Amino acid sequence: MPEQPPPLPTPSGLLLIDKEPGYTSMDVCAILRTRLRRGGAPKRIKVGHGGTLDPLATGLLVVLVGKATPLCNVIMAGEKEYVAGIDLSRRSDTDDEEGPTHAVHVAIPPTREQLLAVLATFKGAIQQRPPAFSAIKSGGRRAYNIARGGGEVDLPARTVTVHAVELLAYSYPTLALGIRCGKGTYIRSIARDLGPLLRTGGMLSSLRRTRVGEWSIEHAKKLSDLPEVLTQEGLTPIPALNGA
Repeated sequence: MPEQPPPLPTPSGLLLIDKEPGYTSMDVCAILRTRLRRGGAPKRIKVGHGGTLDPLATGLLVVLVGKATPLCNVIMAGEKEYVAGIDLSRRSDTDDEEGPTHAVHVAIPPTREQLLAVLATFKGAIQQRPPAFSAIKSGGRRAYNIARGGGEVDLPARTVTVHAVELLAYSYPTLALGIRCGKGTYIRSIARDLGPLLRTGGMLSSLRRTRVGEWSIEHAKKLSDLPEVLTQEGLTPIPALNGA
């Protein structure tokens, strides 16, 4: 029998993906796993990500491959930057466009000055209640599973850090915010919590992540821009893997 060639080393590194709407973060990982397997990677190659993006959100998803996957928690702990669109004329059961929305009558829309004053209260270490439709566990079950089943979800507030909130545009009922924050911050919760403070509605209408730690959306690629067959050459090495 002819001698079999030695197996290829398991690919390790990261991919910076500009996620498009409609995909879950795990959808992206599954697609990339398939492409890596086409390139000779083991069937059970590990592929993870450094911070979930909701299906309706777009932007930077840091995908980790092979020996890079243990760095997930390190990457998730880094600062993140977002551009968020918020609608003050509606509220939502899911705090975004995914769930049923409800119109909110606002007799006098808030002024720009009032909005800026309220936004200032979101800076620093704040107490934030996660959305009912989130992956946080309550009584051993994912909150979104309880909420989708019609159950009551009462998640306790927790401390998160918002380093900066910048008002990019405002024309009632919509506004755009630039947000730089730490681990565990829910932008949907910020959109929701604006409502009671402004006496308006408040829900997330769009979300784009532009930075995760040291990585920027400027260096990311859409899935459609990547080859259908991925190998080690298509991955970006990270400092912890250099010389490995």
